Amino acid sequence: MISTNEYFKGNVKSLGYSSARGKSTVGVMEPGQYEFGTSTHETMHVIEGEMAVKLPNSSNWLTYKAGTYYEIDANEKFQVKVSEQTAYLCQYK
Repeated sequence: MISTNEYFKGNVKSLGYSSARGKSTVGVMEPGQYEFGTSTHETMHVIEGEMAVKLPNSSNWLTYKAGTYYEIDANEKFQVKVSEQTAYLCQYK
């Protein structure tokens, strides 16, 4: 079953699904700044575009471009800034 997710007044949209690897979402972010919270470990792959990310316990913004990824532990908050439509794949553990 495919689930539909929408956040931040429709500026972030994703489709959720399950595979042999576990649960994942694939989606797109409109330009803007967002704060997300995690309930499980997440691996965020940037598919197209780029995002600046302020990871938990960090004061620095790091830029992740298409083809790169970052990881966030469970029960954390992190901030994301995108300047163009950016596609991602998020895998949950």
